[in-house]
Amino acid sequence: MAAPSADDAEVVVIHTDGGCVPNPGPGGWGAVLRQGSHELELWGGTADETTNNRMELTAPIRALEALKRPVTVHLHTDSTYVRNGITKWVLGWSRNGWLTSAKQPVKNVDLWQELVAACSRHDVHWHWVKGHAGNVDNERADVLATRGLQEAVAQRA
Repeated sequence: MAAPSADDAEVVVIHTDGGCVPNPGPGGWGAVLRQGSHELELWGGTADETTNNRMELTAPIRALEALKRPVTVHLHTDSTYVRNGITKWVLGWSRNGWLTSAKQPVKNVDLWQELVAACSRHDVHWHWVKGHAGNVDNERADVLATRGLQEAVAQRA
């Protein structure tokens, strides 16, 4: 059976991206949400020092929080850190009191906990896409992340 597309009115397809220049440094995040013929672009950023990983985590959190009701979501990220974290590592971290297998505190625990909460309201299917490889909505999310970073830095100036 084929995976649902953005044409399926019951599925929201989300593409997210985040980044910093430099890393660590000011950062931005972006998301493109589609449901049927509806489309929404979200972006934001911070002029404060942050990391690529924090911005990559912020993008799906904000996108999922923007959804008004529980839905099936196909969430696409170019971050293996985010995809592996939410699909493989987070259950163990939570079970171990948010410690890694090496008994060290999980980095970005605040955002991992926010992401778990945001996912709990929806049926989220995670997909990894190669960044900067011509995926139109991934490229748009990248442009939105850059916009979020630039706007945050400009507001501080």
